[in-house]
Amino acid sequence: MIFKRKMAALGIAALLVVLPLAGCGSSNGNATGNKPAAANETPANTSTNTDAGTTAEPDPAPAAETKLTGDFEIQYFVGGYGDKWWKKVIADFQAANPDLNIKEQAGPKINDQNKPRWIGGNPPDFVYIDGPGLNDRQMVEDGQLEDLTEWIKDAKNIDGELISDILAQPPQLYDGKVYNIPLVLNSWGVFWDKALFTEKGWAEPTDFDSFLAVSDQIKAAGVTPFIHTGKYPYYINGAILYPAIVSANNNDYKILQDMAANKVEAFQSPAVLTALNKIVQLRDKGFIDKASIQINHTDSQMLFLQHKDAFIPNGLWLPNEMAKDIPGGFSFGFIPSVTQDKGGKVVANTSTSTVAIAKNAKNKEAAKAFLQFVFSKAQASQWAELSGAPSNIKGDISSSNAPSFVKDAAKYLTSPDTIVIPTITFNADVDKAMQDATDALTISTITPEEWVTRVTDAVKKAAK
Repeated sequence: MIFKRKMAALGIAALLVVLPLAGCGSSNGNATGNKPAAANETPANTSTNTDAGTTAEPDPAPAAETKLTGDFEIQYFVGGYGDKWWKKVIADFQAANPDLNIKEQAGPKINDQNKPRWIGGNPPDFVYIDGPGLNDRQMVEDGQLEDLTEWIKDAKNIDGELISDILAQPPQLYDGKVYNIPLVLNSWGVFWDKALFTEKGWAEPTDFDSFLAVSDQIKAAGVTPFIHTGKYPYYINGAILYPAIVSANNNDYKILQDMAANKVEAFQSPAVLTALNKIVQLRDKGFIDKASIQINHTDSQMLFLQHKDAFIPNGLWLPNEMAKDIPGGFSFGFIPSVTQDKGGKVVANTSTSTVAIAKNAKNKEAAKAFLQFVFSKAQASQWAELSGAPSNIKGDISSSNAPSFVKDAAKYLTSPDTIVIPTITFNADVDKAMQDATDALTISTITPEEWVTRVTDAVKKAAK
């Protein structure tokens, strides 16, 4: 099982395009990053021609204005979102550019396999930044990605629309420059089984008070209220801690941006201690399953699906990732945050997975044309259908065949009563320190104050 750490956000007026759900996050962004790959996924072949393994007939596509030729290499990680969309979009692009020799570099281990090529200055032309081993900020700092700042200003998709106008979540800036563009949209949050709650007469949570109240009922019924992925604490950080920090900071997510900028005073804010103490409440009330200690994502998700635990913090990819194990009658409930006070706004900690062009790409012309191709509304719709995850292109799913919990997520993410956190990427060492400290906090090894001390020590080192 491969895990991918992810983080990020979206500030939208419309969220998805047509979808059932799935996924993997990315090690980019506040909700922290790379989400584990699905255990039952079949690795895609490495260095395969795009015609291989394509099951669907390519859709007709408009001919490129400029004839593209030569080799064009695409690297993409195969995790919880699967590879069906990649196979389809590459086949479509190949049909539109028959003189282009497209090569796929793909699979659940592709990031590690291609690491020597990136280090050696001979990377694939185009890269999907997701999965373990890839961190967008690190790639930018290492000079591995093409500067797209000027290109994105006027770039249009194949439908003639400005790409910057149709993105739900804008690209993250690195010292004012754009190097990668969000392709996938995800929200962290808390899941439960609506059918079970209806059967038991349990109220669905709307805030922290109601979450605690129903958790008391759940515990009294002999079910553990809450399980998280202790082996990968970015789950509980992304879905519980970070939204709680924003709520405690008067709904201002700038505190997370300051944390990402390694400002020590941000970590020492009273809002951080308030948020950490909400985790302590869950711990001290005995609501957290002891199995959470060092459990991996699929094992925690299985216990949740088996009703051993009533709530689980996770990303919107969860239902698709566990599709083969979902019991009959199971109905996913979802809310982006449960840590807001009564009457407070929901806080959506969103995440993105991005695409970019290698600075040392040999076929930048083809790579830019591919960017224009994938950011069309038709491909956004196909992404939603084939990956089961939200696309980063604005759209309306109210009349789509999307599962109810996806529509629930869309309602939250488009509501004026929701605080939507934009994409934030923490320093890798600081992020790891936060994860380890939260894990220790949940098992009473440290106090909230010691959490702050541990993490600020890491921040000071990273800032040197």
